[in-house]
Amino acid sequence: MSAGAQKDPLHGRTLAAILQELVDYYGWEALGRRVEIRCFTHEPSIESSLKFLRRTPWARAKVEALYLEMRHDKPAPLVFKKR
Repeated sequence: MSAGAQKDPLHGRTLAAILQELVDYYGWEALGRRVEIRCFTHEPSIESSLKFLRRTPWARAKVEALYLEMRHDKPAPLVFKKR
């Protein structure tokens, strides 16, 4: 794996997966308050939001930044070792 890929926290994550995780974590209403774009506030759906985000670089950048913030704030899952 290249050094650039290791440092990119979005490497290997699709926009669809990022959006779904944000919707699961915040819900559409809170997501629409955090990122003020119409596709999150008026009849929101994954499909319509993906179309908009793929065509609109500034909106995609805001969503990706919110995702990184969410991942940073989210507690790490507990991992138990087998004995």
